[in-house]
Amino acid sequence: MQQDVDLDSSESVELQNWLKLTQIPNFSVASLKKLKQKCDVGLPELFTKSKNSLAEMGFNHKQIEVILHPDMSILDVSLRWLNTAYNRFLLHFDHPCYPNLLKQISSPPPLIYGYGNPQHLNNSQIAIVGSRAPSPQGKENAKFFASRLSECGWTITSGLALGIDGLSHQGALLGDFTTIAVLGTAIDKMYPRRHIKLAERILQCNGVIISEFAPNTPGRPEYFPRRNRIISGLSMGTLIVEAAIKSGSLITARCALEQNREVFALPGNIHSPMSAGCHHLIQQGAKLVTCVEDINEEFQHLILPSRNKKVDKSEKNMSQSLASDKLLDSVDFEVTPLDIVAQRSGIKVADVMSQLLEYELRGLVIAVPGGYLKLGEK
Repeated sequence: MQQDVDLDSSESVELQNWLKLTQIPNFSVASLKKLKQKCDVGLPELFTKSKNSLAEMGFNHKQIEVILHPDMSILDVSLRWLNTAYNRFLLHFDHPCYPNLLKQISSPPPLIYGYGNPQHLNNSQIAIVGSRAPSPQGKENAKFFASRLSECGWTITSGLALGIDGLSHQGALLGDFTTIAVLGTAIDKMYPRRHIKLAERILQCNGVIISEFAPNTPGRPEYFPRRNRIISGLSMGTLIVEAAIKSGSLITARCALEQNREVFALPGNIHSPMSAGCHHLIQQGAKLVTCVEDINEEFQHLILPSRNKKVDKSEKNMSQSLASDKLLDSVDFEVTPLDIVAQRSGIKVADVMSQLLEYELRGLVIAVPGGYLKLGEK
């Protein structure tokens, strides 16, 4: 989808006014709303006011200077980025494609830069976030829940970061479903660099990549927690897969709570630091999740797009046989030593190793230091 902007059109003038607004120090969408209520001055009128009028409205010296003399080169950078290539968009707060849920948060971004189709920003979304260094089971859980939720009609939203974020996007892409990535960097600085291929795959599958930061904006560490409000703000609920107590994922969860959105958390090993954040959230009232239905039942009023997955008879028979598999039953969802698996199943160690290798190739278990982990649906 190409967003063509005629520089002389009313649409372009409105966009340029929003680009000017972002230059005003300590002035937000909320500030603009208060100005409208207090002085009956909207965005178009703001840039026509005199210095004295602006001072009477309460603007300070720095703000007045920017309003009267905005840096047009900043506007040029954004508009040049927008018009240089196909598949780009730039939404201001009043644009019809600006996501409705995001409008409801206390600090919505005045502008959204993006790649892809902006209409998908109004899809019914579930955010999935978590640790940048997850456990093997955490990795599997992220992909599993993202994949199954996508099949149910949800659009998965995350931050393209290493770990749970990237795995959540990958889980959605397993079925070629739409997924939305929110950057904590300038729109023209894809980060982390190792996820550039993932970003390309997201766009190939009709996904969307967005940022509130204009092209050429220098990166700053505080931008990453700042973008978390957008991840949760786009979404009807946020699922935390794995997180330590001091984790950016808990910032996202807090944002979701402040935005009156649902918060979900996966329980884990009580001895693992990577589960401590999820357990804390559950203690504070987040919904404990063990299956996709635990999430869907909170949104029974929604009509999601139908994406029924067809299961042929052979797949169904295989699932039924695995449900009664003695060897597979002997492997836990936590690390299980090989000798314990052999002892539980009553099968010789050599035969256990051979069979587990086959199961690993089928994605049912994974070999980890100290033994094996069962994967897939619990």
